[in-house]
Amino acid sequence: MNEFNLKNKRVIITGAAGLLGQQHAIALAAHGATLDLVDIDLQNLNCVQKSLPANTRSAIYQVDITDEHQVADFCEGLRRESLEEQQLVLINNAAIDAKVDSTGSKNLSRLENFDFNQWQKEISVGLTGAMLCCKHIGSLMAQRGTGNIINIASDLGVIAPNQGLYEDHSLPSDQQPVKPVTYSVIKHGLIGLTKYVATYWPTIVRCNALAPGGVKVQQPAQFIQKINQLIPMGRMANIDEYHGAIQFLASDASRYMNGQVMVLDGGRCVW
Repeated sequence: MNEFNLKNKRVIITGAAGLLGQQHAIALAAHGATLDLVDIDLQNLNCVQKSLPANTRSAIYQVDITDEHQVADFCEGLRRESLEEQQLVLINNAAIDAKVDSTGSKNLSRLENFDFNQWQKEISVGLTGAMLCCKHIGSLMAQRGTGNIINIASDLGVIAPNQGLYEDHSLPSDQQPVKPVTYSVIKHGLIGLTKYVATYWPTIVRCNALAPGGVKVQQPAQFIQKINQLIPMGRMANIDEYHGAIQFLASDASRYMNGQVMVLDGGRCVW
């Protein structure tokens, strides 16, 4: 169990104010990690920090990861403030939740209607932001001689979205709601980034991806019924069921794991 001890780890979580970001923080705090919680949403960052156990060593940082100057400034702060005996761990978790649109006569989630500015916005957070964090924080890790990067991908970074999950029989085919193109591209891209970084500083900085399946959080009953039929275990994930995976990936228990994609989806990708 000592291999899962995180007391010598300083973990940076981007998108820490989001649903999974908060869960990553809870999981890592339970094993003694020092946490740097990063998000653009300062109000929710404060709420996340307050939800952690009182003895958690944590700090919050309002950083726009699409702005390279802000990422570089944050990294310089890490260089000055983090202890040499602490191994840095980066969790690239930040993303814009791509919404399935079923409103209006012109469905904006569909590829033929998808707005270019929305494409750029979502890519800049979910993929470019992860690259910038790897560039600056990964370089700091390499200079120190050790580091660990975890990219939060998705089961939809391994398989394509099943658009039938969102089908609405009351709408014509050209107005059907769909999972937007950005989600697939970003999550597949994060897996590509994982493999690239894993072989860039291979003896110093390891990099892996976690590909979680969907979390059950008050989705429509019809959607849940449909997706459960696609999952061999017959259900979506509970909110805390990725804790063990993130603890493993951040700890020395996974020290020989590099460039891999850990898929936790109840078996969906098997079918």
